[in-house]
Amino acid sequence: MAHMPEKDPGLWAAVFAWLVAHQPQLYTGGTAAAVAMCRVIYGGGGRRKVILEGILCGLIGTSLMPVLEYFSLPTNLAVFAGCMVGFIGVEKLREYSDRFMTRKVEG
Repeated sequence: MAHMPEKDPGLWAAVFAWLVAHQPQLYTGGTAAAVAMCRVIYGGGGRRKVILEGILCGLIGTSLMPVLEYFSLPTNLAVFAGCMVGFIGVEKLREYSDRFMTRKVEG
């Protein structure tokens, strides 16, 4: 008699296939988050800042892979770019983004 016939073992195969397909993006985001968290801890930041900075840098790092592909850069740079995102931090990246957008709007 089959145990738990309503359970689909193909679900785990699909989850693992998705993880393998998106491994470079997840690795880049994880690296960015880890570097950001270490930077905040080293700087004496609180638990809230450590968590938020790690999450935000991780999300930014995860989105780097399509940007590298758009500029025809090798995807091997993704880990380096993720480390740089974590090292620079969200506040500095926001400052750079604001400065860039101000130049574009003003002409």
